[in-house]
Amino acid sequence: MERESLENPLPNFMVCVRNVRSNGKFGSEPGPTRYLLVPSRETPHPEEHRLDRDKWLAELRRRADLGPSEIADPKNPYSRYTRGDVLIFVHGYNNSQERVLQRQDLLRGNLSKFGFAGAVVSFDWPSADSALNYLEDRSDARKTADELADDAIRLLALAQRAQDELHCDIDVHLLAHSTGAYVVREAFYYAAQSRPLSRVNWNVSQVAFIGADVARKSLSMRDNKSASLFEHSTRITNYQNPYDRALKLSNVKRLGAQPRIGRVGTPEDTSDCVVNVNVGNHWKGLREPELDVGDWSHSWHFHDLTFAEDLAATLAGDEDRRVIRTRKESASGLELRRPRTGAP
Repeated sequence: MERESLENPLPNFMVCVRNVRSNGKFGSEPGPTRYLLVPSRETPHPEEHRLDRDKWLAELRRRADLGPSEIADPKNPYSRYTRGDVLIFVHGYNNSQERVLQRQDLLRGNLSKFGFAGAVVSFDWPSADSALNYLEDRSDARKTADELADDAIRLLALAQRAQDELHCDIDVHLLAHSTGAYVVREAFYYAAQSRPLSRVNWNVSQVAFIGADVARKSLSMRDNKSASLFEHSTRITNYQNPYDRALKLSNVKRLGAQPRIGRVGTPEDTSDCVVNVNVGNHWKGLREPELDVGDWSHSWHFHDLTFAEDLAATLAGDEDRRVIRTRKESASGLELRRPRTGAP
């Protein structure tokens, strides 16, 4: 596995489904899928950073591989499973590629401080750099959900099947921010309708939503569109911030139709695999940085180590939802908290 240092920052894995403009640069409309490996601090380029899919996947496996599993029997070579993790980051609307990569770097760096050593991949869908494009971005999100299902989830699902034959155990996780949660939900729904994917025994381990711009009712067990998401996820964690201003904007642009789960939390009749973590009190105690981070109430997660520690524990999956040390029980449910020094 490659080691990252300040002198040798690792390149970023990206699955990009943006179009290419006449000037040879990425645009903000849907386009064919490209698999990219982008050097640190560089802007994604459609050709210079493009890899053949199989070569890209081989590089990703190498980055994700954490070595022999603890269950391996050193006396039996056929029992030597390798283990690892891949986290797919699906960004929201109003995101430039530069900001997507900046947040990918922050995620990888912060998670590594709490034991996550796997690979982080950005799924980069068409998104403008203006909040005025909200409705168009949601339309593009619906279109590109198919690519997320086919060219990321299906690709890794097939890779998981091949890994089983090679005694490998690499867990795939999803982190979706803002409208990215809508992309993920649509992708799982599309996957359920896809004949090629339905023939594969596939699953993702952890799905996490931050600032999720999807209707609260959409995570109800009565919503047939979310059935595939529930069926193929080990655990779904929704981080709820009642003070999220961007989701108030979302409600306005949708004519106030439905409250969003990133702001009001999940419904009572959701799946047992769904966990809601209220981050409101923790967020109120944070200090907004001076650098440009977008809407702080909507994007603070990438800059906060308490969130990173909670997410790392969630991705590891070794602890029950109620005993992760960055959480506490309250009358309204689980809340995020900064752990006490020396806390178990």
